[in-house]
Amino acid sequence: MEPLTIHLLGTGGGRHTMCTQRRKTAGIRLAHGGTQVHVDPGPGALVHSIYAGLTPMRLDGVIVTHCHPDHYTDAEVLIEAMTGGTTRRHGVLAAARSVLRGGDGIDPSVSRYHQGLAGRVEELVPGSRFEIGGISFEAIKAVHGDGDAVCLRLEAPGVGDLAYTSDTEAYPGLGEALRGCRLLVLGTMWPRGSPLKGHLCTDDALRLIKEAKPRCAVTTHFGIKLLNADPAKEAAWLVEESGVPVIPAVDGLTLTLDEKITARGPRKADEPMTIDA
Repeated sequence: MEPLTIHLLGTGGGRHTMCTQRRKTAGIRLAHGGTQVHVDPGPGALVHSIYAGLTPMRLDGVIVTHCHPDHYTDAEVLIEAMTGGTTRRHGVLAAARSVLRGGDGIDPSVSRYHQGLAGRVEELVPGSRFEIGGISFEAIKAVHGDGDAVCLRLEAPGVGDLAYTSDTEAYPGLGEALRGCRLLVLGTMWPRGSPLKGHLCTDDALRLIKEAKPRCAVTTHFGIKLLNADPAKEAAWLVEESGVPVIPAVDGLTLTLDEKITARGPRKADEPMTIDA
């Protein structure tokens, strides 16, 4: 079985975290065999990919779930890298309709020129499916300030399903759409007792964990309020209330999915955590 590796290059979300860089906003890199895909490349995605030894020149896909800068800012430069410095059409750009066309008073966040560099462009609407290398993806409805935003569900051969909420409310039916995922990555902006329209707080994360019943969950995309509340304490509460292993992400966390799930921190001294999930 070829493992799937998830590099959480940035775990910050929202304007204040993005502008202060209290947590990085570099997005997520997926690696499966020879396939590499960057999801939601916000500010710092280029630099922190290189620092992590994940050259953007090897990318096969760039995915942008919606048209907010903490998710799209470095998309164009990653597309240029993916296409060999614009020397060849290569790879897949998969993005929400707003990212490609604009809407609701905003312009597209990836230019027509950069869209034309990719080997293929996929417009993400709920229910759309596409593949990049051996990884299959499905877009799921999100409820967010960008009405075209999507969540993602994906599957790599031999590894199983996993899902990424990006930014969304916990609307009725979302838990069912995420049900059965081996790993659920939850964009959790605010802590318990602090609901936020268009986003998840920790209470919403608990609701989705109970409804979706993943074998393991990860919280990430933290806003300032959640960082002040301490993501580790919030995750410990989720474990206590749900009985599901929940990992509070840190910048540089790597998750490897094969027969088990192994989480490794960014420092050499960090002890890996193995979850039988």
